Amino acid sequence: MNIRLTVPVTLLLMLVVYDSRAQSIESLVMPGDVVAAHADVETECRSCHIMFDREGQNALCVDCHEDVGLDVSNGSGFHGRFGEARTESCASCHTDHEGRDAQIVDLDEPSFDHDFTDFPLIGGHLEVECIDCHAPDQKHRDAPSECQSCHGDDDPHSGFMGEACADCHTAGDWLEVEFDHDTTDYPLIGGHLEPVCSDCHADETFQNTPTACVGCHADDDVHNGRSGEQCDSCHNPTSWADSSFDHERDTLFALDGAHGDLACGDCHSEDPFADLLETTCISCHLDDDEHNAHFGTQCDTCHSRTLWTEMLFDHGRDTGHALTGAHKIAKCESCHVEPIFDVALGSGCNDCHAADDPHDGEQGIQCQDCHSEESWEDEIFFDHDLTLFPLLGKHAAVECDDCHETQVFRDAPEACVDCHVEEDPHERRFTDQCAACHNPVDWNAWQFDHDAQTDFPLTGAHLDTGCNDCHRQPLNAMSSLGNRCGDCHRADDIHDGEFGPDCGRCHSADNFRDVRSIQ
Repeated sequence: MNIRLTVPVTLLLMLVVYDSRAQSIESLVMPGDVVAAHADVETECRSCHIMFDREGQNALCVDCHEDVGLDVSNGSGFHGRFGEARTESCASCHTDHEGRDAQIVDLDEPSFDHDFTDFPLIGGHLEVECIDCHAPDQKHRDAPSECQSCHGDDDPHSGFMGEACADCHTAGDWLEVEFDHDTTDYPLIGGHLEPVCSDCHADETFQNTPTACVGCHADDDVHNGRSGEQCDSCHNPTSWADSSFDHERDTLFALDGAHGDLACGDCHSEDPFADLLETTCISCHLDDDEHNAHFGTQCDTCHSRTLWTEMLFDHGRDTGHALTGAHKIAKCESCHVEPIFDVALGSGCNDCHAADDPHDGEQGIQCQDCHSEESWEDEIFFDHDLTLFPLLGKHAAVECDDCHETQVFRDAPEACVDCHVEEDPHERRFTDQCAACHNPVDWNAWQFDHDAQTDFPLTGAHLDTGCNDCHRQPLNAMSSLGNRCGDCHRADDIHDGEFGPDCGRCHSADNFRDVRSIQ
């Protein structure tokens, strides 16, 4: 009987045969010894490999290494934080069959980023060698993470503060304490926030520390115990000098203004609470009285307790002469000579500043007409247009002392030639009346109209002729100039006068060589 096997049946039989002999075949093709940690499953290839499914091997890896699988799924540990460990196959980093002593965990300690673990290295841990925390025969993940496990011998509290060191200390600096003292029966407020722990807790002993003020501050008691031990009845921990003692209520003398910043000993020389002091200003400030008692002892009539130089005295109201401008900052004695206020002063500028007048009185005594009280030199608002010489054109930009060589302003010259004689290109042939032709806006901006102001309109080439080309004598001789061609061009007449002086019959004023026919 012939039996014909189909392809599927053939494959099924092959798989059955393979399955029966799989162990022996796999042993024959094994590329090498596995690491010592995997030696117990070396002959059980299917523990780590899925036939024809390389990627499926990852599932077998995490079946044995459950802690790694949990890290990946929870996003914790190195395998849960490092990108390639979460996305690549296990075999991409860990290979086997390279011998019993092979290192299948190939980590480069100098470049390894510990931030991908559950224990980032910060502060002092950055300087620690790997072997200091990771024992050679220990998995890296099994290294202890509690402070006490490594620093038990360094605990100055001998364990009585518990093992939660991070509640108070930081990895950056062991002495940098973040302990919240408010969780105790003695919250730290005010000035108590500044001391270090050892200032109150000697020898790192935190129990039985005194909480009464005199327990720490007995030597600081300026009252030497006379006021008892209840320091907080007057003082507070924010500032020892910030007393709750009500000086106004208890002594009938309010400590206001600058008195509020004084220490008790500034006024009370002996026993701050025993000696009775006078309350008048002069009783303490007699040596400070620059008026030498001219105004009695009621200093607060003029002066403020906040600032001695802050005057309550109103100069405008009380004298009829308000202090404005620079007078506001002038000292009293700048105007009032000794004895202060005994001599009545005038209120005019000249009463005080006669010696400062650079005009020697020539401008009168109404200084405010030109000067400001803000600044004698910088705030000048004199209007030159009110004089007989208004400042026009370029004169408006000229400095005062360019024309006024002295402070007696009326002596300044007014004629153009008084200042500009060296700039006169006509050498005064046209008199001193420069303004007849020129204007102060621009020296070259002419105002003289030859056509309108003379009997000889300028046409043709005459328009480009300079004044001096025709007017060679002073202006008072202008009348001698004729208006015929021959009066100026006789020497240029090639006809020697044969055709008369009226050259315009044949020639043009535009060009002498242009000859036109006679009609």
